[in-house]
Amino acid sequence: MTAGVLLERIFDWYCPECGLTDMTREALPHTRFHRCAKLRGMDAPMVQQGTKARIRLVEREDYEGPDAPNVQRDPEYGRPVMAMRTERADGSNDVRVYAPVATGRLTT
Repeated sequence: MTAGVLLERIFDWYCPECGLTDMTREALPHTRFHRCAKLRGMDAPMVQQGTKARIRLVEREDYEGPDAPNVQRDPEYGRPVMAMRTERADGSNDVRVYAPVATGRLTT
């Protein structure tokens, strides 16, 4: 008879913008997201407890063109958002990009 070892990783998360905390138990690499009140209600990533970081919205700086209905917009002000950037004190960063998707129409 053999005894198996159950490995469980516990991650403590926090949002550097609104201060929300959470805990996950997941063996695979992952990131916790939440709707952040300080980032205008957009889904924002949380960082691991003890990490100094800031999260900021990056507005679109390019022409919106005819795909404007598919552009992710700031729910509070309606401005187009291009990305959400997580900047850590050690110089590393992550970027979540909101790329508009292509659409098509088929007529006969």
